[in-house]
Amino acid sequence: MYNHIGGSAGKVKLQSFDSLFGSSPVAEEGNQVILVPLTDLHTFAHHPFRVMDDEKMEELKQSVLKHGVLVPGVVRKRITGGYELIAGHRRKRASELAGLSEMPVIVRNYTEDEATIVMVDSNIQREDILPSEKAKAYKMKFDALKHQGKRAEGTTIEKIGEAAGESGKTVQRYICLARLTDELLELVDKKQLSFLCGVDLSYLSVEQQQWVYAVICSQNLRISGKQSERLKIHAQSGTLTQDRLQQILLEVKKEKPKSRKVTIPVERLNQYFPPNFNEEEIEMVIYELLEQWKNNV
Repeated sequence: MYNHIGGSAGKVKLQSFDSLFGSSPVAEEGNQVILVPLTDLHTFAHHPFRVMDDEKMEELKQSVLKHGVLVPGVVRKRITGGYELIAGHRRKRASELAGLSEMPVIVRNYTEDEATIVMVDSNIQREDILPSEKAKAYKMKFDALKHQGKRAEGTTIEKIGEAAGESGKTVQRYICLARLTDELLELVDKKQLSFLCGVDLSYLSVEQQQWVYAVICSQNLRISGKQSERLKIHAQSGTLTQDRLQQILLEVKKEKPKSRKVTIPVERLNQYFPPNFNEEEIEMVIYELLEQWKNNV
């Protein structure tokens, strides 16, 4: 457990980082754990993961109250002062809720791309990640790896999937999903739009996605896989106009008339027809009576 008694960042040194996590894969400013005021810790730019005051946060707060922050956060210095959190956003929030003023961190000399990769890898294994969070995170890591000149696109995606325990195809779909507007991404998060439909709609332009969202809201619509696939095909061929989009989304499936078969037991017919009536005569009477009934309804 770390000592939270006073001292400014850089002056209080605790356990080494290597003793906790092993050696760092990149250049370091130092391996020492230091206590940093929470007010000096700033959220990672475009951080895609939520920090919610939910039941799990309450559990983390109680743990911090009882044991302190057992695993230090990872940060890098900001040019404008203070530190940028790379890993430890939830620990920082739990520390705030627990009434602490400082948190143990390790300062790293990461580049922007290195920091992005570590930030994604330290969060992507969580169980409660929304599709929008995973989509943005995979896209950020993919872009960071491309900036570093990492191999071909397909190989890079496979490596991202391997690190996260998912197939390259799944990662590719999430990266596509990141192209959705925030409004459509929210529908995916709420399961009002299926994941695969969201992937199809990611091939539409921003304006076309806005058309889709407007129709969904105005008609309280749930898009089917066939509809999203048709929208994707038209978008890729350059033939998706607003009118065509509305036509596809508002198309009502024509239901085939249900087959109906009515069987009347002979015993019941015998109550109404004399024995000398044959089948044709019985049918004729029934049809005549039904015609009269229809005209009177």
